[in-house]
Amino acid sequence: MRAGSAAVQFEFATATRIVFGPGAVGEVGHAVAPLARRALLVTGRSVARAAPAQKALTAAGLDIVPFSTEGEPTVDDVRRGVNTARDEGVDVVVACGGGSAIDAGKAVAALLGNGGDPLDYLEVVGGGKAITRRSLYFVAIPTTAGTGSEVTRNAVLASPEHGVKASLRSPLILARVAIVDPDLLVGLPPHLTAASGLDAFAQLVEPFVSVRANPLVDGLCREGLARSARSLRRAFEGDAAEGVRVDLALASLFGGLALANAGLGAVHGFAAPIGGLFHAPHGAACAALLPAVLRMNLRALRQRREQSPALARYREIAAIVTGQPDAEADDGVAWVEALVRALGVPGLTQWGVGEADVSRLVAKARSARSMKGNPIELADAELAEILRASL
Repeated sequence: MRAGSAAVQFEFATATRIVFGPGAVGEVGHAVAPLARRALLVTGRSVARAAPAQKALTAAGLDIVPFSTEGEPTVDDVRRGVNTARDEGVDVVVACGGGSAIDAGKAVAALLGNGGDPLDYLEVVGGGKAITRRSLYFVAIPTTAGTGSEVTRNAVLASPEHGVKASLRSPLILARVAIVDPDLLVGLPPHLTAASGLDAFAQLVEPFVSVRANPLVDGLCREGLARSARSLRRAFEGDAAEGVRVDLALASLFGGLALANAGLGAVHGFAAPIGGLFHAPHGAACAALLPAVLRMNLRALRQRREQSPALARYREIAAIVTGQPDAEADDGVAWVEALVRALGVPGLTQWGVGEADVSRLVAKARSARSMKGNPIELADAELAEILRASL
């Protein structure tokens, strides 16, 4: 992270085209009809939430091959999707759902374009082979406001046999078109609004204080944090106003753009192994971890790196979320803690995590890719303290 007039170097990669706005889902047919005739429509557990996309594709004359995942995608899910797509002769993959559906579709499209097995390309537990060819044409349409997967260059897959989640990762798997329609958030249950919204919030905080922060991402984070802060609790409490939905959809989109280009931190460093070892939804795990990570990062920075620019950034976050220009970093953490309580976020014990799991989760988190972006390297004892505080 460079401050002041120091030299700045960064790159920025995202979907080829982003279409945003109420009713934007209707554009999906126009986006793919000139290029394809048969679409694999990848959905999550709630197939009904993809009905507007299916209607638009059908109206544009495309044949639909449905494919659904029951939860966060596994290596076997992707194998099954690739086989279905090949058997049915599809020429485009459209994913419409939460982050799980989009990651599944992204991985299927990548394998259709590159061949081989998911484990050939997976980081950590697989071969880590480079993806060298662009995915089959891929369109992403989120129906939640959380992961930002529609604009990220990785697809997270669970490998139950290894007890972890790992990523396929390459700029070549970015969506050709990301369609973000706030109207698709209508009817999202409160617990999903909370988990996905806090995941998006974390994906705005962590890139902003990351060691890879850059000026382009900074602007996205500032805008996204302001929108999330003013609208997430309102959405959870049932406010379905269009402005609220637009705020959450933009916060999620900006978080995806930010994390893809500036990295994450300890929240996501822990969330990956927790999700791999337990049946913990990604967003819920991030939400449970966020307050303790914020507090520990502040403490460690004050003790060991008093000149870190991240400290000023934590103060800026506090000013944004509280609306108080003179707010201190601790005021921001207190605001987040109050939000997490108000949204009814359960601790990690809800998902089966206990004291006996702390040591192995610390070991796995330390090697997680996301941990490398944290503004300060945390000791094992500090990581263990975060986990215990999040139980």
